[in-house]
Amino acid sequence: MEKTWLIAGVSSGLGRLLVEKALARGDRVVGASRSEDALADLRSRYPQRLDIVAMDLKDQRSVRAGVDRAFAASAHIDILVSNAGYGLLGAAEEASDVQVRDIIDTNLVGSITLIRAALPHLRDQGGGRILQVSSEGGQIAYPAFSLYHASKWGIEGFVESVAQETAPFGIEFTLIEPGPARTAFGGNLVRTEPLAIYDGTPADRIREATRGSWIIKGDPDRMTDAMIRLADQAGPLPKRLVLGADAYAGIRKALGGRIDELDGQKDLAVAADFTGGELARL
Repeated sequence: MEKTWLIAGVSSGLGRLLVEKALARGDRVVGASRSEDALADLRSRYPQRLDIVAMDLKDQRSVRAGVDRAFAASAHIDILVSNAGYGLLGAAEEASDVQVRDIIDTNLVGSITLIRAALPHLRDQGGGRILQVSSEGGQIAYPAFSLYHASKWGIEGFVESVAQETAPFGIEFTLIEPGPARTAFGGNLVRTEPLAIYDGTPADRIREATRGSWIIKGDPDRMTDAMIRLADQAGPLPKRLVLGADAYAGIRKALGGRIDELDGQKDLAVAADFTGGELARL
């Protein structure tokens, strides 16, 4: 059955691949990009099934207007993919205030605004599915990516909550958590101005690894296939979809470590409450 997608961040990477695959199988796509001229090659091949709306995630009015145009042009949007974003590499204190604001405005505030703008439309049409592209970095953290992690951990908390708020309206969410993939993400990293004090530290070692020694196993083609299968599946969506062996192993290790640490603090946690007898006297 033909579906209609609204996909943000279509100029490259996972977003463009999703557009190509959705169109190739006969679906309709509204792509969101900073420029309405994006994907000219695909628009010439699929003029009846691909529309582009201009949207700058750092401009909330632009996001809301773009979402309104997308829904106005479509009888029904089945799947929203919130995919736009980028990475900032460098120790936290190396980042400029502008760099901090830009990545939070784009990755976190922009994604939140996109989802909030879509919710009234999805409610009016009786529901829909939202795939929020996060990252393995929404559950684990590497040195030198602190601001990127702040944006991804932030959007994960937002989606966990809003998914509960909107479930009565038939709106489903999944957080997509890919590990490193062979896309342009690494080449498009914004880098801080290094401070010599960090030479030889974990942040510096990660910085150097991104210059060529990091073996990237993730296949964006297989990742987007998995996202399409997820969007098509009957029944409730999972809260998260982890993509990549390294992402799976890293997240599993991190979650296990957090459970072990939590269990080790159980007595301290329980002792922080009023006792039953004290509550009875309050």
